Formats: sequence, C-alpha cells, structure tokens
Amino acid sequence: MPLPTQLPHDLLLSAPAPSTPLGPFEDSAVAWTTWVTLMGFVGITALAVVAVGPVARRIGPGMLAATTARLARVATVLGVLAVPAVLTDLAHSASANGGYDYGAAWSALYDGSNGGRLSGLEVTLVLVGAALTAPLALRKVAAGPARTWLSAAGLAAGAVALGTTKFPDAVPDDWARTSFETVMWMLHLLGGAVWLGGVAGLAVLALPGGTADAERGAFWSPVIRRFSAAAMSCVAAITLSGLFLYWEHVDGLSQLVSTMYGRVLGVKILIFGTLLLLGAFNQFWLHPRIEALRAEGDERPLRTILVREFPVMVAIETLLGMTVVFVAPFLHGSARNQAFQADAARHTGASLDDLPKLPTKDVSASTWIWGTSETLLVIALMLLGYWASGALARRRTPAPQQAPATDSADLVGT
Repeated sequence: MPLPTQLPHDLLLSAPAPSTPLGPFEDSAVAWTTWVTLMGFVGITALAVVAVGPVARRIGPGMLAATTARLARVATVLGVLAVPAVLTDLAHSASANGGYDYGAAWSALYDGSNGGRLSGLEVTLVLVGAALTAPLALRKVAAGPARTWLSAAGLAAGAVALGTTKFPDAVPDDWARTSFETVMWMLHLLGGAVWLGGVAGLAVLALPGGTADAERGAFWSPVIRRFSAAAMSCVAAITLSGLFLYWEHVDGLSQLVSTMYGRVLGVKILIFGTLLLLGAFNQFWLHPRIEALRAEGDERPLRTILVREFPVMVAIETLLGMTVVFVAPFLHGSARNQAFQADAARHTGASLDDLPKLPTKDVSASTWIWGTSETLLVIALMLLGYWASGALARRRTPAPQQAPATDSADLVGT
C-alpha cells in the first residue's frame, strides 16, 4: 500500500524537527588553514613589535637579532602559506561540484566586484606583509635600524588583510549597524590573532636555542609581563565582541543545547574558558614565580621546574587556540534562525531551505545600557587582574637587603 503524499495535520505537529547540518568537515579544514596562517602571521608579528623587541633591545644586539630573526622566519612562512590557503578557500567556494576551481578563484581577484576587491586585497596585503618581514630573518637586518619600520609595516599589512575577511562587500542599508558589527568583528579577529598568535610565538621562542641561557632570566620576565598586558586587552576585546555576537545570534541559554549553532558555540566557549583558566594560572602563579626567581638571582631547582613548565604551558595554550580556530568555521547561520526554522518545519513539514528567516534584532535603550555595563565590568576586571598579578609578583620578590648601619662610635679612634 503506497504511503500518502500528505501527512495528517496531527502527525505534522508531532514530527521531530529536522536537524541543521553541521557542514562538511573539508570546508572547515580549508577555512581553518586560512585562519591559522592569517592570524598566526599577525599574532607573531605583533609579539615581536609589542613585547619581544623592546625587551631584547635593552638586553643587547645579540638577543635582539636572535629573537627577532626567529619570529620573522616563522611569520614569513605563515604569510607565504596564507596565499595558497586563501586561494584554496576561494577555489572551493567557486567550484560547483564541491571541488577546487583555482582558475575561477584567481579570476575572482579584483574582478570589479566588492567581494573580488576584498579577496584581492587579502591576498596582496598578506603577501606584502610577508615580503616586509622576510628581511628580518637575517640577524644583521633584525638588529639594525630597519627592524622597527619593517615590523610595523608588516603588522599593518597583515592586520588589514585579516580585516578584509569581515569587511562588508555591499553597500549597507544601515550604515551605523553595519559599521558597529564590523568593529566588533575586528575586535574579535585581531584580539584572537594577537593573543593566540602571540602564545604561539612564545612557544617558538621557548624552543631550544631561542634565547641564551645566561640571558634567559633577564628576557622572559619582562617579555611575559608585556605580553600579559596585551593578552588581557585582547581577552577583553574578544569577550566584549563575543557578547555582542552572542546577543545577535542566540536567544537564551536554551538555544545553546537545542540548536547546532548553539552546541558548536558551546564547545567554542568551553575551549575559550579553558584557555582563560590556563592564562589565569600563568598570570597569578607561574609568571610571579618566574619574576621572583629572577629578582633573587639564584639557580634553585624551582627555576628549572619553571623553565620546563613554561614551554609546556604555552604549547598547550597554542594547541587549544588552534582548536578554537578549527571549531569556529562550523558556526553557520544563527541559533535564532535555526530554532525558528526548526519549529516552523515541525508544524508545516516544509524543508529548512524553504522557510523564512527571522529579521535582525532591534537595538533598544536597554541593549545600550547592558552593553555599556558589560564593557565597564570587563575592563574593570581586566585592570584589576593585571594589578593583582603585579602586586602578587612584587610580594613574592624579596626586598633588597640593606647594609647594616655603622655605629658612630666605630668612627672615633681610641
């Protein structure tokens, strides 16, 4: 007996909602390669500019040349690899059968459309950034006067290349809303690049031969302190932009478990939370201990333990950061639309592709009040954490011992 083409209405009401597909693994792997190379280039170059360069310059030209050259080599490789990674992503998107059409991807660069201009700028600027950092791989150039402007120019080119991935490719109907969303995405991407790429750069420097043993104490403590300040600023930027994106795409905590978008976002939040816990451990225990040992100037076994533990910690943080970047491309659409369409499909039996989507959320006065309060709270927590970790480091650092006072009576001859 053939099945009826139309199900009864009561059966439609009881039918389970169709699940939203997670997306092909291959698509996320290709996107992950693009994000890792772009963000890694920006983060490692930023580490050299913000933390490593100023400290190494004070120690001496040898330290400056060694650390700058090592970071420049890794950054240059990542910048060069970003070009085929971006083209592969474009080729995969341009292919009609799920393959890779590199001819169409190449033709799309600067094809006259806004999207083509942005893709062309992305490829061009990351290649320019790699070309600017490449001379720094030579120790003579790394310790010379050109180091500052080459690093800064390479960082600027890489940051703009990363930003093109989220610049609007069409004239927006609402300039204010689109501009604000773009700023939030820039905070999210650049904050993640500087933080996670910087951690990867620290892992590179922690490898054998990264710094001379005699200068390790004078180098690592101030570098870690400088990077901690930058990393905490990045965490604040990621948190604030993440809260905005959560508000924009998720309606309530229940959608974190009831929709595919929410479940993927929940995994991302868990990994990010683990990174925060490791960062707090470094900030409030490991870094103050390193700073105290450096001030003591001794070679106790604890110093050896810390020197061995620090590379392991940054390696774990690097792997977790790369995992976050891998999970992010699985975020398709929004939890709001997935929940809405699943409910509509349950009642109508229509395909998810044929269902309408919810309009974007309206911004009200309460949205601005909550957003401002969250911003002030996150900034206050970051400042408090940085101050508290510094106070803890100073408390663990022994005070310099003063010479005993000379009795005036000893100055009188007998």
